[in-house]
Amino acid sequence: MDMNMTAIDAVSGRHSIRNFLPNPVTREQIEGILQAAARAPSGTNSQPWKVHVVTGQVKERLSAAVIDAAKNGRNSNEYPYSPKPWWEPYVTRRRKVGFDLYALYGVERDDMDGRMKAGLRNFEFFGAPVGLFFSMEKELLYGSWLDVGMFMQNVMTVARAYGLETCPQQAWCEYADAVREVLNIDEGDVLISGMSLGYANWNAKENSLVTERAPVQDFTRFYED
Repeated sequence: MDMNMTAIDAVSGRHSIRNFLPNPVTREQIEGILQAAARAPSGTNSQPWKVHVVTGQVKERLSAAVIDAAKNGRNSNEYPYSPKPWWEPYVTRRRKVGFDLYALYGVERDDMDGRMKAGLRNFEFFGAPVGLFFSMEKELLYGSWLDVGMFMQNVMTVARAYGLETCPQQAWCEYADAVREVLNIDEGDVLISGMSLGYANWNAKENSLVTERAPVQDFTRFYED
């Protein structure tokens, strides 16, 4: 564990990893990350998050089931994630990260087969040995979505103190029925996101992608006397 990493280092140095080493992650490490992450704030201390950890053969079965669903067009979106159509500045931001990532993969813009194969890597957890899935009860409202988001952010931040990296993946929710066929997620729960967890392969070109962030002045208003 890196006890010298500051909170600022852990947050500002985080970015989504899309190529992991096969090195195993212990249950002790996973439990340590989740226990620390559970200090996330939640309204009236409701702690609405539920976590499903997949490794080994279960992870392989899950990957196979979702890849099959994706290849055969069996979409089952768990919830609407984004507006259609997008508008600026979101259109430009989305296009840039997509084009930058495909360039690192060596996939041309008009190579639809290559783009599909790149997308399917999501469902192989990008080679990570651990997959995490986050859910909560469907009847809970917007405040609980915020709470789970803060918990997930804690998971990604704390993981870095263990020398581990992550990639949050809402893409799994596009094939929620296939996920549910393998995992014992309660019918009364909503699947919020998946996440890959493991040791980053820093030799992989795709892991050099660090997305841009708008400057503070672009998204902040200061109210002063």
